[in-house]
Amino acid sequence: MSLQSNWFPPAVPGKPSGHYAHLIVLRETTSYAVFQTDGELNTARVSSGLANTSVMTRLALFKRKQTTPERLTGRELLRRYSFLSDQPYDEKAKLAMDSNDRLICDYNVHFCNQCPDCITYGFAIGDAGSEKSKVITDTAYSLTDYASSHETFTLNAPYESGTMSREGQVTSRINELDHVKPQVLFPTVVTVRDVTHSLFEYTLNNLIRTRHYGAQTTRTGGVANHILAIVLTDGEVFSNLKFCQALYDVAREHFQPPDPVDTALARSLAAQLVPNLLQADGVAINQLLQGDELTTYLADFMERTSNERAMQELLSAAFADSRRYYEAYIASSKK
Repeated sequence: MSLQSNWFPPAVPGKPSGHYAHLIVLRETTSYAVFQTDGELNTARVSSGLANTSVMTRLALFKRKQTTPERLTGRELLRRYSFLSDQPYDEKAKLAMDSNDRLICDYNVHFCNQCPDCITYGFAIGDAGSEKSKVITDTAYSLTDYASSHETFTLNAPYESGTMSREGQVTSRINELDHVKPQVLFPTVVTVRDVTHSLFEYTLNNLIRTRHYGAQTTRTGGVANHILAIVLTDGEVFSNLKFCQALYDVAREHFQPPDPVDTALARSLAAQLVPNLLQADGVAINQLLQGDELTTYLADFMERTSNERAMQELLSAAFADSRRYYEAYIASSKK
């Protein structure tokens, strides 16, 4: 069985139309990571589980720390396959296209308003307009508590000699920084609303390909996104916090801190929870893809996107859908 592509709207609608595609994901840190604001790891005091209501401190992975790396992955591919220019936006010239007729879309500087990234993930350009994100991702919470999920490191920046002193002077370039440990799990729901099948595949590909999250992404911040299910519904489903708490209830007996949670076991338990959590949400489910059917679908999808020609075709279809939406609802409103 494959994903029901004909369920998706043929064109991105101008108003919400109740097409919700949910990616149920278990994010796993694969190296030391830094998810912080104002110099400290983000945390939250919440109930441990749904049944176990004792309060615990959990690591928090904010929405933008999830969506930003994923949309940058997509933008990289759009430039790689010549759909977007690699030229920075010139505030004086104010050119929309470069000399090769490629759109100039400069992230957080000048959005083109019409590429798959702009239409799917949204943009805001002050008084000039905005587009609401069609990718809904809330704060994710660590399955395990803060105490057993982080570690503090002392960082230094030595001179070229490899020492911390030169000419008798000791450098002050020493700092302490909290890191999230490897194999910390963040149960997550990524919802893609009212997009075409091509734009959904664009978003899915970004999720699969993104390998680093948080600060210092070139050296740390490795994250693996384990997709547990894809669900097509007519409404929103359970939150990240509820998903995390439900998984904690069934997995806590297997915790042996400070040892990491067995990822394979957590994936199995989380996948078993999905149907019951969906039933409690009271939404109409058009398709629930998980287990062997999901494995086959993802294997076929990744085999297709590992081919340059197929990747070009996917991006071309996504670009055509986003451009059609731009012409119908954004460009027309400026006239």
